[in-house]
Amino acid sequence: MTDLRTQLHGLWLPLITPFRDGALDEASTRRLVHHYAAQPIDGLILAATSGEGLALSSAELATLVAVVRDELAAIGRFLPICLGVSGAATAGMIEALEATAAWPIDGYLISSPFYVRPSQRGLLAHFTALADAARHPVVLYNIPYRSSVALDNQTLLRLAGHSNIVGLKDCCANRGQTRELLQLRPDGFRVLTGEDSHAFDALEAGADGAILLSAHLETATFAAIQSQLKAGNNAAAAALWDRVSDLTRLLFTEPSPAPAKYWLAKTGLIASPEARLPMVQVGADLAARLDREIAKRTPAKGTASS
Repeated sequence: MTDLRTQLHGLWLPLITPFRDGALDEASTRRLVHHYAAQPIDGLILAATSGEGLALSSAELATLVAVVRDELAAIGRFLPICLGVSGAATAGMIEALEATAAWPIDGYLISSPFYVRPSQRGLLAHFTALADAARHPVVLYNIPYRSSVALDNQTLLRLAGHSNIVGLKDCCANRGQTRELLQLRPDGFRVLTGEDSHAFDALEAGADGAILLSAHLETATFAAIQSQLKAGNNAAAAALWDRVSDLTRLLFTEPSPAPAKYWLAKTGLIASPEARLPMVQVGADLAARLDREIAKRTPAKGTASS
């Protein structure tokens, strides 16, 4: 394992979780890891939103982490791994952190509690308790349109002072809040954007990286955008963004990760586009749109875009 604070930058992939006949598909998981380990990514997120983490049992979570780490070791590529953790009750989430403390992970991605809508004081106490209990470093996940409550910047800045909270996946959907946080954050507190369709703006404003479902496709292009911005070549980065920006909308036309799973199944990286209820596979209209885009972007031999 590694010091997550030094690794939390660049392009992170929130890996989808493949299923086949209702079960976790270990063979497809290994195929995904083998493929993306050869791409210019800087880390993996497992079992978060894109990974349908709430639909996985504890045993499946343990298997998923073990399979991914084992495949990376077999390839000889080290990538840091953050495990998604979510819930509505602090005590139950502490139990989850304790149960996973010895797992081969490098950190946790923890979203705000859903449904209960705590105050900012409640969020501060909640995340402080989790960070105190966590054996691994914590990356906060601010995604109010899923959790129904937003972490405001005052709360985020207070949490950024905790020694075991190292960064943020920012999905606040508020450009002004993001830019203010990037200006006010303390040294060493990493901010990675998770808003696929607005990623370029956040990166151009100074975000340290991105956690993007869309980077399952055109992975090298998404990585190159960040490299060009880091080098000060904003025009070149913008030209690259123009090549992939449509994907960041298309893949969210229906609830994610169903569109990405359809693409990955059609291009042979996973065996099935299955999702777990209440998530369902894409409808016929979107499938036809995806097929047309796959035909445009995928090499004739059928390998996935990189």
